[in-house]
Amino acid sequence: MPYDFFYPAQLAAHESAPALLATSYALIAVGTFLLWPAVALLAAGTGPGWGPVGGLLAMSGLFARVFHAGADHMAFRLTDAVGADLATEVVSETYGAFQPLSFLNVAALAGWPILAFGAWRARVLGPVRALALASAAALPLGVLKGTTPLSLMALAGLAIAFVPYGFTVLTAHPRPSRAAVLRWVPVTLAAVGLMVVLGQAG
Repeated sequence: MPYDFFYPAQLAAHESAPALLATSYALIAVGTFLLWPAVALLAAGTGPGWGPVGGLLAMSGLFARVFHAGADHMAFRLTDAVGADLATEVVSETYGAFQPLSFLNVAALAGWPILAFGAWRARVLGPVRALALASAAALPLGVLKGTTPLSLMALAGLAIAFVPYGFTVLTAHPRPSRAAVLRWVPVTLAAVGLMVVLGQAG
């Protein structure tokens, strides 16, 4: 919000406030990745029809956004190495370069309204939460995009749609036993830690 939406200002902001920009972009990337199970569960719960189609498109859009997050990361690393001015020049010269996942941008925009329509028709979501889910299509798309009031509206729509639905899904099934939690939490944490170490090792 404090910085202009487009990439020159985003790169300059990273040079002046690297921790803030790196944390912000990392949280968006992780949140985008973690949305896919929620989309898959919601789409599966709508039955055949518009829901699965919208779910497939929305998930494809999420994967495109993760690809964009990789480009954001590389642009910020370039800024660290050569400075914002030269990094902006390089990004300007290569911004429109062809990449095969660009066709998924349409899926990122169309998936949410179609999924919302399918969930509404299947009575999985009410009209208010379906409209909130559809508003996620307003989330800006592409590489090195900043935060705007429209972004906050779209993110609020996702929360309105998915948080109550997630609570419903979690409470509809038996809770794991205390022994199972104590057994699997350390295993899960160790596995995640190992993946982080191996990932950083390249």
